[in-house]
Amino acid sequence: MASTDRLRQITDAVRETGRSSVTELAEITGASEMTIRRDLEVLVDQGVLERYRGGARSLLLRGEEPPFALRAQEGLEAKQRIAAEVAGLIADGESVVVDSGTTCLEVARTLAHRRLTVMPLSLHAANALVGASEVRLLLPGGEPRPGELALTGLLAEASLAALRFDTAVIGCCGLNAAYGLTAHDLADAAIKRAAIASARRVIAVAEAVKLSRTALAHVAPASALDAVVTEEAAPDEETQALAAAGVTVRKV
Repeated sequence: MASTDRLRQITDAVRETGRSSVTELAEITGASEMTIRRDLEVLVDQGVLERYRGGARSLLLRGEEPPFALRAQEGLEAKQRIAAEVAGLIADGESVVVDSGTTCLEVARTLAHRRLTVMPLSLHAANALVGASEVRLLLPGGEPRPGELALTGLLAEASLAALRFDTAVIGCCGLNAAYGLTAHDLADAAIKRAAIASARRVIAVAEAVKLSRTALAHVAPASALDAVVTEEAAPDEETQALAAAGVTVRKV
């Protein structure tokens, strides 16, 4: 098992029970107790867990998203495939708003060598585009959320309201036909809604697991999306329901 997958498995296991011992986590992951102890120190440094003698307890409440640094390395190849597919849907010369989040960061990296006008909604994505000679980079105002560096607040919303984009690339914490696109953070949900309202076309990006989740804050119904780009492993029942709602689904 890759270390990033093991870290996520440990995070999920401890969050589910509240606390777990090193021995229990070794049995769950199939790793040695020495490896688990090293993993726990990594997760402590990321603010996910708190150590106690012989184990760890979760610092994440149910419904909270793991830190950006942990998520950024999870399923990286799948995120890069999704990003490449999205890039193929965008024509040179378009104006594009790119949402925050780890998959959207990969989209920003993919667009860095294209002749486009791009407004990134996180400082992570903005950093990926700074210095890109072909990109006309527009920066919104707003307050960056710690860790995520997603730009939120009235200044960011006003920047989006003042512009009209050809395409919005939107990330999510959960997506399905029944509940639409959802996010964990209320301020982030408001920015996503503003980005959707500012664009002629909306492309949502989602790892397969997101299609079986629903987060707290409602962003938009599935009918507000023109396309969803996800993994080949995305559940057929969910992708078929999205297609029935009029959304073009692309699996990569």
